Amino acid sequence: MRDECSVVNPATEAVIATIPMASIDETDAAVARAKDAGPAWRAVAPTDRARLMRRFAGHVEDHAEELAQLETANVGKPIADSRDEVGMVAEVLHFYAGAVDKHRGATVPVAGGVDLTFHEPLGVVGAIVPWNFPIAITSWKVGPALATGNTIVVKPAELTPLSALRLAELALEAGVPEGVFQVVVGTGPTVGARLTEHPDVAKVAFTGSTAVGREVMRRAAGTIKRVTLELGGKSANIVFADADLERAAAAAPGSVFGNAGQDCCARSRILVERSVFDRFVALFVEAVDAWRVGDPTHPDTQMGPLASARHRQVVAGFLASGMGDPGGGTVETLVTGSVPDGPGFWFPPTVVAPAEPDWRLAREEIFGPVVAVIPFEDEADAVRLANDTPYGLAGSIWTGDGAKALRMARAVDAGNLSVNSNGSVRVQTSFGGMKQSGFGRELGLEALDAYSDVKNVFLATS
Repeated sequence: MRDECSVVNPATEAVIATIPMASIDETDAAVARAKDAGPAWRAVAPTDRARLMRRFAGHVEDHAEELAQLETANVGKPIADSRDEVGMVAEVLHFYAGAVDKHRGATVPVAGGVDLTFHEPLGVVGAIVPWNFPIAITSWKVGPALATGNTIVVKPAELTPLSALRLAELALEAGVPEGVFQVVVGTGPTVGARLTEHPDVAKVAFTGSTAVGREVMRRAAGTIKRVTLELGGKSANIVFADADLERAAAAAPGSVFGNAGQDCCARSRILVERSVFDRFVALFVEAVDAWRVGDPTHPDTQMGPLASARHRQVVAGFLASGMGDPGGGTVETLVTGSVPDGPGFWFPPTVVAPAEPDWRLAREEIFGPVVAVIPFEDEADAVRLANDTPYGLAGSIWTGDGAKALRMARAVDAGNLSVNSNGSVRVQTSFGGMKQSGFGRELGLEALDAYSDVKNVFLATS
């Protein structure tokens, strides 16, 4: 009898689906189908491939509400967020449909002939997708993979597989050939490990924790696979005294409590210039008090539950006695919002201020709605604190001084920075991290290079 996984609605704790877990043999069969489908998909004319991808995007738009409701039921995120994310999926597919015939090679001036470069597809791509943004991150990998002529096998997290499975069905309905885009649901040690080691998988695109990313690299090394990794973060939201404090404080809850803090880009450290620290904290706490936590299906809800009971225990562990700091210091302010009574994996939005930069909750990725507010002295101190982390994914800089904003943007080690805003992700621009937040880029035209090889051809003319 094969293993099955119960898919649970995090807001109600009700089982909403039971999904069979794939075995190694079934994973191998999916890879074989992808390999067999590769030559024909690669041979599809660019205009026809773009047309199929646009049709796929149109099917996503036609089923947008169905997909959003499915994402909210499976992940527990507010329906407004799910609708935005499904909209992004369609935008990703439209963007890469438009990029199919624009991923051009070059002619290189050389002596004795003509030198040409071509972008060739890699072959079969294995994509491993996390549970926090399942449908959006699936599209980030599928879009550029298909545009560049690859086939792809997606392993969603077994906790949240439903929207990826439906997305693959819509691709088939849109006319994307069998075997080109498949979803295989299974555990990391079974399906994930097999994709990273399979000799016919040319690339693994992984989004998840830094710890698992190390294991993906280790397993992929045996066959010298291409690997892109989008891993953890401990991003800083840096607020200077010359910033619009009211605006910065009003925006701060969304930067860390969005998706219940289950976001690798979450600004879970807020660094505030000491001269305005108390004022900012007061404004921030006021904004947190107004943050709406509740039924994810309600259009006004801003934060839903955590994804699982197990993850709620992990997040709660960061708020143990002494906040995990070696010295066991005391906390002057611990502010928590309210959450619904009854079933659901609820956790209140939590503000710790002031926090010490060496506390565990200020150094490790919490992946929950907990934020440490830390004072800094001056610009140099802000840079030091922001960079005092093994991560380098995202961050924000709030200041009214344009020159300071540019200096900080160059000095902070993070792949995605925003000035006077907290946005990290746009379809048209590249996304990825520095340091132990990973390497490679998703989205934007840069992602096309991550799913293709450059071939150089010299034609002698003499």
